[in-house]
Amino acid sequence: MVKVRDLGLGFNSDEIVLFKYCSGSCHRTRSNYDLTLGSLLRQQLIAPGPQERVLSHPCCRPTRYEAVSFMDVQNTWQTVEKLSAAECSCIG
Repeated sequence: MVKVRDLGLGFNSDEIVLFKYCSGSCHRTRSNYDLTLGSLLRQQLIAPGPQERVLSHPCCRPTRYEAVSFMDVQNTWQTVEKLSAAECSCIG
C-alpha cells in the first residue's frame, strides 16, 4: 500500500493504492546467452558502461500489468494503465 503522491508520476492525491511488484530469485535454467555473458564479464572481455548494470541470469519481472484508479484532490477519477504487476515470470 502506497500513497499516490509517492508513485512519482505527478498525481496530487491523498489516496492510498495497492502497488503490486515482482521480487524473488529465478531458478530457471540459465541459457547459453546467460552462460556466455557471465563468462565474458568474468574475463573482462566486455565491460558495462558506468551507468549500466549487466545481469547474466534470469530476473523476475512483470509479464502482465493492471491499471490502478484513484480520485485526485479535485475529486476527479484518474486511471493509470499498466501500473501494478498482475503476473510475474523469469525473464531472460
